[in-house]
Amino acid sequence: MGSPIDHTANYSSPPAAVHAAFVDPQYWQTRLREVGGPGAAVERADTGDGTIELDLHQAIPAEHLPSMVTSLRPGDLVIRRHEAWGAFADGRAEGRFSAHVDGMPGEVTGAMTLIADGTGSSVVIDGTVEVKIPFLGSKIEGMIVEQLVELFDAVRTFTEQWLNGDHSA
Repeated sequence: MGSPIDHTANYSSPPAAVHAAFVDPQYWQTRLREVGGPGAAVERADTGDGTIELDLHQAIPAEHLPSMVTSLRPGDLVIRRHEAWGAFADGRAEGRFSAHVDGMPGEVTGAMTLIADGTGSSVVIDGTVEVKIPFLGSKIEGMIVEQLVELFDAVRTFTEQWLNGDHSA
């Protein structure tokens, strides 16, 4: 069944500006360098007419992981992510994401919707974390959801800086 991800990230910029950042490969290179952790990289970025499909690689060093996780899977966690954003139309854009950890029986999947919100915009994130480990899966899922919310907040802060012209963040 999994644990739900239900989060909204609010931006002071209008949705067209936020979307323009989200489909800019340079934004992703800089974003991963700043908030992606050690060794984070864009493995693939395919752009179209206002769209982007990305494969990302991130790692969490073992020393930053709870002992419950390292007892199940020693070493650094290598995370493979996929994210895609569709074209901006009628004041909104739809995105999707997925992630899995090498050597772990679980996945993260979800959808994102970029919409206007007053004079700014919001990205509404709706997803699921599922870890298929008897007795411990739901506890690990909860920890992952907490980490994802922290990541979403860091991404929001980075994106605000990017939209305000700080492309070195």
